[in-house]
Amino acid sequence: MKAMGANAIRCAHNPPAAELLDAADRLGIMVMDEHRELSAASDTLDRLGWLVRRDRNHPSVILWSLCNEESLQSSAVGVAMIRRMKAVVRALDDTRPITAALNGAMFAAPNIADELDVVGFNYGTAQYDRYHATYPDRPLLSSEDTSAYMTRGVLRTDRVAHVLADDDSEHTNWGLPHRAAWEAIATRPFMAGAFVWTGFDYRGEPTPFAWPSVGASFGAMDLCGFAKTAFHIRRALWSHAPVLELSPHWTWPGLEGQPITVMAIANADRVVLRLNGRPVADLPVDRFAMASVTLPYAPGRLEAIAYRGGRAIAHRRVETTGAAIALRLTPDRETLAGDGRDTVPVTVEAIDAKGRAVPIAQHAVRFRVDGGTILGVGNGDPNSHESDLPTNAGRTAARRLFNGLAQVLVQSPGGLHMALTVEADGLAPARLPIGIVPQTLPEVAVRDGRQSLTEWRQAPPSATLPDLDRPIADGDMNSWAWLKPGSTESGNADARYILFRVAFTPRRNVAATGGRIIFAAIAGPVRIWLDGRLVHTKTDPATTRVILPLPAGTRDHVLQLLFDTGGRAIPFGLAGTVTIA
Repeated sequence: MKAMGANAIRCAHNPPAAELLDAADRLGIMVMDEHRELSAASDTLDRLGWLVRRDRNHPSVILWSLCNEESLQSSAVGVAMIRRMKAVVRALDDTRPITAALNGAMFAAPNIADELDVVGFNYGTAQYDRYHATYPDRPLLSSEDTSAYMTRGVLRTDRVAHVLADDDSEHTNWGLPHRAAWEAIATRPFMAGAFVWTGFDYRGEPTPFAWPSVGASFGAMDLCGFAKTAFHIRRALWSHAPVLELSPHWTWPGLEGQPITVMAIANADRVVLRLNGRPVADLPVDRFAMASVTLPYAPGRLEAIAYRGGRAIAHRRVETTGAAIALRLTPDRETLAGDGRDTVPVTVEAIDAKGRAVPIAQHAVRFRVDGGTILGVGNGDPNSHESDLPTNAGRTAARRLFNGLAQVLVQSPGGLHMALTVEADGLAPARLPIGIVPQTLPEVAVRDGRQSLTEWRQAPPSATLPDLDRPIADGDMNSWAWLKPGSTESGNADARYILFRVAFTPRRNVAATGGRIIFAAIAGPVRIWLDGRLVHTKTDPATTRVILPLPAGTRDHVLQLLFDTGGRAIPFGLAGTVTIA
């Protein structure tokens, strides 16, 4: 996002992960921190208060957003709600302005816009001028705009195939192309800025399509973070450093001689294009619309030179590639922290004999990691039904290239060496060693590292001996009661036998060497089974401490306690904690 030129993000439409705010603090990205709903219910106000308390010490947070596109925004009820929500925020943080993302009825009365420090417009381009003229002293921003969609690497829209031209020509009827949406902001000094829907593609909402499409195409980047044309457009619109890109790529077999519209994306005065060494266009660059020309497609090299003030400031070329012959792996960074958590995305490309990425490659790729774990794979295809998940306990995975690209996420479990290998039929494989930098996570000494068994189930009391193998039906929250250790009950004639049961998986240190099951206090006569084997019998009704061995192994265990009161009114149960050490 920062490389695209963005300096702020909006969290839509829910509180962000704390890690996202940490990254924004570190990278210098401003954040509009958003609450989910317009409501004055006590639980909603509690969640809003939690959000402000959690995030108010993040310097990246510059705005509190209270809601998004609510039907009550132009009603007395909505105004009353927003006032109560504002009071919660103000009591916890009186330093940041409050906003909301509003999508209509901006001039209706009453209106929650009247209660905001900053008025947010969702797709309100046509209302900017009138609203500013009516309320010249109100700070305004576009809280959401654009809603243009495109599919990475696609030349022309094909609505049967559910793909959209990657050229900023397609958008919703409520939105605008990227270039027009930003022009509406940049030419109005009273607009503070804009949040674009969206930075990345995402799951669901495959507008303008439906099933079998499964992902949105609104992003300036696809689901893997691979740039679309919109990414470069925004970079040219938002960057001071020279920008020059050509769209589309120049590998279109079968389209020889057919017209292709080329967009020179630049923040320059003019661009000169050469095709196979021959000048084909000398174009003025519009600050917003960029520069475009339609050329008959001819394989070879398309070059661009951007000029500003009569001086060449940038060069760019795209070439027709040959057939793919090999795979190439490019990691986001060269090393991983060996803390068992650090993860790196690796880009997979098919390359030709000259080492150029082939943008039309669609090969099926097989992944294998040694000394690490594959967390997932992707390719940015909004129509793909392939699994994102690894196989073979994270050792292997598979995914097709989509228009030349795929991605794999690999994680170090804490070892010293890791290598990723990829293969595809007909292509030379690629192998990537990834350096591991030894590192341990910060830790706080644990006073008591025991594992507590707290989620017990208690069968209905019985006058006769119960069946120890009696299953607990899924969803049974009634006949088998939930029980936590720390209390006892009293037996009677109808409650002679009482069965307790708990399932657990031991922690790794205990699973490796074995451990002990420690009952701090058991009241009443009881027999104890571990995984169907009787391991202890207690006949004394007094409350006592019991310690049992737990063998090594990673299997799941079932512990059962059968209390026998003999029909007497004596205490029974788990009077104290049950732990594993």
